[in-house]
Amino acid sequence: MQPVQLWLDQYGCSHQNPVNKRIHWLCVPLIMWSLLGLLWLLHVPGLPLLNGAVVLMAVALLFYWRLSPTLFLAMAIMTALMLAAWWGLAALGAPVAAIAAAVFVLSWIAQFYGHKLEGKKPSFFQDVQFLLIGPLWVVAFWFRRQGWRY
Repeated sequence: MQPVQLWLDQYGCSHQNPVNKRIHWLCVPLIMWSLLGLLWLLHVPGLPLLNGAVVLMAVALLFYWRLSPTLFLAMAIMTALMLAAWWGLAALGAPVAAIAAAVFVLSWIAQFYGHKLEGKKPSFFQDVQFLLIGPLWVVAFWFRRQGWRY
C-alpha cells in the first residue's frame, strides 16, 4: 500500500483550482454524510445499528488505519458524528431517504462543476480508492491548517 502522503498528493493534483478546492471542502463531507444516510436505511431486521453505513465505514476505517493511525482517529470521530446525526434525524422521524438523496445529488453536481472549472477529471476515474481518499484529503487539510502532523 502506498504512503498516505502519496495518496493525498495524487488526489490534490486534480484539485488545484481555488473554487474547485472550496467546492470539495464542502461537498466531499456532504457526500460522505449523505451516503451514510442512504446506507443507514439498509439494516438487518431487528438490528437497526447494524446497517450499510456501519459496514462501509468499518471497511473504510481499516483502510484509513493502514494509511495513518492519526487520520484514522479523526475519520473515526467524523464518522461517529455523521452517524449520530443520522440516528438523531431518524429518531425525530425526519425523511432520511429524501434528505440524503437530495444532498447526495446536489453535492455531486457541485463536484462535477468544480472539476469542469479545474479542467481535470475526478481522481476516482483513475482509481476507485480515491473515493475513500477524498474525505481523508479534507481532514488532512484541516490538520495542516492547525499545524498538526499526521
